[in-house]
Order: sequence, then C-alpha cells, then structure tokens
Amino acid sequence: MTELSQERRLVTSIPGPKSQELMARKVAAVPSGIGVTLPVFVTRAGGGVLEDVDGNSLIDFGSGIAVTSVGNSAEAVVRRATAQLADFTHTCFMVTPYEGYVEVAEQLNELTPGDHEKRTALFNSGAEAVENAVKIARSYTKRTAVVVFDHGYHGRTNLTMALTAKNMPYKEGFGPFAPEVYRVPLAYGYRWLTGAENCAEEAAAQAIDMITKQVGAENVAAIVIEPIAGEGGFIEPAKGFLPKIAEFAKANGIVFVADEIQTGFCRTGQWFACDDEGVVPDLITTAKGIAGGLPLAAVTGRAEIMDAAHAGGLGGTYGGNPVACAAALGAIETMKELDLNARARRIEEVMKGRLHAMQEKFAVIGEVRGRGGMIAVELVEPGTKTPNAAVTAALAKACHAEGLVVLTCGTYGNVLRFLPPLVIGEDLLNEGLDIIEEALTRA
Repeated sequence: MTELSQERRLVTSIPGPKSQELMARKVAAVPSGIGVTLPVFVTRAGGGVLEDVDGNSLIDFGSGIAVTSVGNSAEAVVRRATAQLADFTHTCFMVTPYEGYVEVAEQLNELTPGDHEKRTALFNSGAEAVENAVKIARSYTKRTAVVVFDHGYHGRTNLTMALTAKNMPYKEGFGPFAPEVYRVPLAYGYRWLTGAENCAEEAAAQAIDMITKQVGAENVAAIVIEPIAGEGGFIEPAKGFLPKIAEFAKANGIVFVADEIQTGFCRTGQWFACDDEGVVPDLITTAKGIAGGLPLAAVTGRAEIMDAAHAGGLGGTYGGNPVACAAALGAIETMKELDLNARARRIEEVMKGRLHAMQEKFAVIGEVRGRGGMIAVELVEPGTKTPNAAVTAALAKACHAEGLVVLTCGTYGNVLRFLPPLVIGEDLLNEGLDIIEEALTRA
C-alpha cells in the first residue's frame, strides 16, 4: 500500500458525489437513529488525515472520538493484529484462554494510577466497562446506590443511560432507566454561580451534602466520575474537587470509579487524567484509545474489589478478543516508543496558544479549556455566558466544508471539541487551526 500523504486535499465539494451515493445507500440500509457527523465515506486513514472515496484528504481533529490516538493504522497495531489474525480470531477467554488477554491485563495493572495490587477484566465497549465496574462495586460493598455527576456521560446501555446526564440524544424515549442512580453537582468553574475561585470547595460540599442527606453514604456502592467530563463539554473539574470526592469515598467505604474512557492512554498528556492531581481510583474504566481502533475496554482496580464477584459473574463472549488484545499491545508499544504523552502536551501548547489568541479577537469564545490532545472552546452569545449552540453548529459545518473534521459536544450543544490523533504533524495541526480561525472570522 502506498504511504498516505499527510496533506489536506479537496478535489470535490464535501461530501463528494461518491460519498453522496454511499450516503443514499446508508439511508436505505441503516436505521436513522444512527446519525453521521460528516457524511464522507473513508477508504484510508492514518497520521492526521482521512482519505475519502472521492479522493479528498481531510485533516482529522476527531480521532473517531478519541479512539485513534496512535493513528488509524499504526505499524505496531497492524503488525501485531495481523499476526494474531493469522493464528486465530477467537476462542472465548472464558472457555480456553490465551496469553494476549493476560498480557494486556498486566500492562494495565502496571500503567494505571497506584502501586497497589490490581486485577483487570476486559470487555468490548466503554459502556460495558462502566456497567461492569458498577456490578463489581455492588458485589464488593453489598450496597446498591450509584452516584454520578452533572454533565457526565457514561454510555448508551440501560444502566449507563441512567448514569448519563444529558437527555437528548442519549436518553429521550428510551426509559424507564435503571434505579438507584443519584446525580450531584460537578465543579464546572466557567458556569459556577459564585465564580471559579470558589467552585471546587462549594461544589464538593454540595455534592457531599446531597449524598449524605438524600442517599446516605452507607448506601452508596460507587461514585463514578470522568476526571474531565467528555461529552458534557470537556469540563475539567476545578482543581481540588476530584481529591475531595475521592477522600469522601474512601472515608465512607465507597468505591471511587474513574471513567477514563475518553481521557485515558496519553490523551491528556499523562497516561491517565487522574494522574494530574495524584488521585488514585479504586477502579478505572478504559476503552477508546486502548487498542488503536479495535473494540476493547477494561476495568482495572484494587485486587480485593475486583476479586469480589463470584466465578462466572463477569465476562462476555467477545470480551478481550485476541485480535483486539494484540492491537492493544501494539498501541501501548507505540505510545511508549513515540512518547505520546509529550506529543499530547505539545498539541496543548500549540492549540491553546492559537485558541487563546482567537479568544482575544472573537467575543463568541467564552472559554478555552482542556488538557493535552483534549481541547475545547465553549461558544457563547458575545458579552454573556448564554450558550450559543447555533454558532457552534455553523462553525462545525464550515470546518467540515473546508476538509477539517471537528466534533461538537456539551450539555448545551455549544462546545467545539478537538481530539486530533496524537501522532498528527504540527503543520496539519496549524492548518486545522487556520481553518477554525477563518470560520470564526466568517461567523
């Protein structure tokens, strides 16, 4: 295969005629509930670009929602997965096991925060990992309640829809939801009523008061939180908030679960976002960036908690598929060899530098935030903090037309988020930022 040229190249309008033909087939064959952000059909991808059926080459600021951090066709991922494919595709680890699963578990036990004894169980998706973390916590504590946070996103299964804050499009019409789920405030500095400087202290106090008074700490099996809220708007909780919640959990025998599905594996410039404040979760859920694009997820945590479930109580036919495990080992190898934590920190330096300069020029940018290769801008009505979803959608559309893949998010639909592959070239990174600046100028 010829090497994929790392350049933006538009030979048709976006989407091109072949993509439009394929989209018509998609509409006829696939339910409308499965939406598409940008209807270009990809034939090849890697580095920082996606090539479509019409021969266009687009800059990728989405990474398949933080999945292809090592690129879409990283050499080590392809090499290891190909070798495994040739040996066998599946046996079911619960029937006849294989070394790859154990090796991935060993790597995760080593890489995740804390030097305590750990165990890892492998699954297929982030939602499945979160669901299993709750099962494990309930089995260990013999309690039922689960506490989650405003703006949190944890998945699309019945239980994880209950854990997820945002109604549309994730929950609307899909209830009733799993019981015994309680939501408390998140330290969202930009929107905290008394100001960002009071946010960590006040939000933690409010959350702990609600748990204590409305649920009873002695009834809570798990507190589940994203160290940076992903779908909710790339909200980095005010410094000090996470440690306070973790301390409260520890003091009350509650399992503290860090959902690092979007933030894990070098995405924030550290192996895991919890590392930033030295928070050591009892359980940590991972997926997305774990296997270079193959479906894999994990729950890693304290041995005594992970071992609480009875034999046969955890698992799944495809969980820890051997090809996905091989890909994960290739992805971790790539992250270490290329020092993708350093790459992520450099992406933050470049992006925040440019975006803060844009904020000076454009009153529509309320806040620039995020860490590493997980950066966002919150867009507002100029002179206010009123969410501006309309301009957010218009900006995304303008970027797409120019061959830049960007995603939106946020509880109010007013956040433009950037998740470039951590292997993207700096020239492409800056070209993408040029497109964003031009779109802001026009908006």
